[in-house]
Amino acid sequence: MSAFRVIEGGILSLIEDFGRYGLCDKGITNSGVMDEYAYMILNSLLQNQPNTNCVEITMGGLKLEALSSCVIAVTGADASFSINSVKQKIWRTHNINKGELLEFGYTKNGVRIYLGVKGGFDTERELGSSSVTLKEEIGHNLKKGEILNFSNDKTDNYNISLKEKFIPSYPKELDIRVVLGYQDSFFKSHEIEKFFSQTYSVSPQFNRMGYRLEGEPIKCEIDGIISEGISFGAIQIPKDGKPIILLKERQTIGGYPKIGSLLPIDCFKLSQLKAGDRVKFSPIDIKEAQKKMLLFQNTSTFSR
Repeated sequence: MSAFRVIEGGILSLIEDFGRYGLCDKGITNSGVMDEYAYMILNSLLQNQPNTNCVEITMGGLKLEALSSCVIAVTGADASFSINSVKQKIWRTHNINKGELLEFGYTKNGVRIYLGVKGGFDTERELGSSSVTLKEEIGHNLKKGEILNFSNDKTDNYNISLKEKFIPSYPKELDIRVVLGYQDSFFKSHEIEKFFSQTYSVSPQFNRMGYRLEGEPIKCEIDGIISEGISFGAIQIPKDGKPIILLKERQTIGGYPKIGSLLPIDCFKLSQLKAGDRVKFSPIDIKEAQKKMLLFQNTSTFSR
């Protein structure tokens, strides 16, 4: 059998890929991996197809037994990954033998760890994706005793690591870029200045839907808007004035005014922050933001 047995499921361990697209009109969110940089590197290391699924491990605690030999890779936050109790480096591949135990401790810096297997996991695709979306009851958190099948694609002496200069750090404070939106006219100039001049902290109320921030409230001139579609990275300002940044499992429509939107590449960085970490915003022109996104999508830094 080509599979792992789940010994401990961890805090939150989900099968994810890039997610579902084109279904927001039906109320189905995108879902998918939160940190696309770590995910893209993972599949590059394994020489998998770009949308090959993986396990997204939140905070750590996952423990697996290999029921067959395989090749894996691990990227993302450092959570003291070990094989048979021997600590291993991440951002690289590992050859796994039958009977070996893979264990992830708990993250110190960063939140999300990515585990991939060469060839991907054999899970059912729903609506075009393997991604679990708990709030819509598509899929589930990995549970103790569960068997996680994969295609047996063992390659002897498969040893690839990411160049050190491309390995990201996960600081506890980020300066992230915002494109002001078409609803910025609902905010007076001094409120927009307040938004960009202060440093926020991440509330304990953060998850795959979004991050709520704590700081001096931002006042909006209106209480709400007619509900409309919500983009990835949109920054809502609810009645209490505390920004909410909406991410992969966001609701598809909402009625809070939006001051702007983060660059998707900065959403990936944001998703590695935990409660108490800090965020500061900087404005960026939409044309410059588009250039940054094109550079990310076409980058050659994913070379091994």
